Amino acid sequence: MSISGLFPIEKWNFKSQSILHDLPAEDHALFLSHQSEQTYGKGEIIFREGALPTGIFYIKRGKVKKYKAAYGGGQQIIYVANAGELIGYHAALSEERFPDSAATLEESVIDFISKEAFLSVLEQSPILNARLLKLLSHEFTVFVNNLTLFSQRSVRERFALQLIVLREKYKEGGSDEQEISLNISRIDLANMVGIAQENVIRLLKEFKAEGLVETDGRKIWIKDIKQLVKKSNYH
Repeated sequence: MSISGLFPIEKWNFKSQSILHDLPAEDHALFLSHQSEQTYGKGEIIFREGALPTGIFYIKRGKVKKYKAAYGGGQQIIYVANAGELIGYHAALSEERFPDSAATLEESVIDFISKEAFLSVLEQSPILNARLLKLLSHEFTVFVNNLTLFSQRSVRERFALQLIVLREKYKEGGSDEQEISLNISRIDLANMVGIAQENVIRLLKEFKAEGLVETDGRKIWIKDIKQLVKKSNYH
């Protein structure tokens, strides 16, 4: 079931359409000519917070978590990136160290583009340049909403909101089928919501009892998106 009209997903999620979608052939070829493909296993580190960037990363397949180191050695997941998204380019553009870390949530195929090549492509492609500026503007909106999520929402509301956002991430080929499976560990889910793993387990049991979700191992199925949106109290 689509959440169009039910929930403003664009305020919480980066645009699902790839920055390369319908790019002019010459610009697309220029971008692709600088890529080197690599396959990452589940849980592999792509880059670490504080490291100097040597390039950017384009996700061709899979999902990647972006996170900050938390007190006591934990993580605070700030975003889950999908296929078609660029990561690591903020540091490359600003010529600063990576402000966060990135690791795969599942086996992923990711292209690396050197910093020099990326900046060269941007200079030669005004369309790609304009799209990147628009993306940066949209990302600011998403991160502001995520900040208010932690400062103004209850734990149950935050949990419901994260499940809604993850549901969009785990759609198969953009399908709006009613039951969408989320394949994510409880610890990663806890790090997204900013709560202890035990609280995630408790909330899942409560949501399951209310008919909002079903679980099997680490998989979570969203059963009633309308009630989940209501539970999020996003207004």
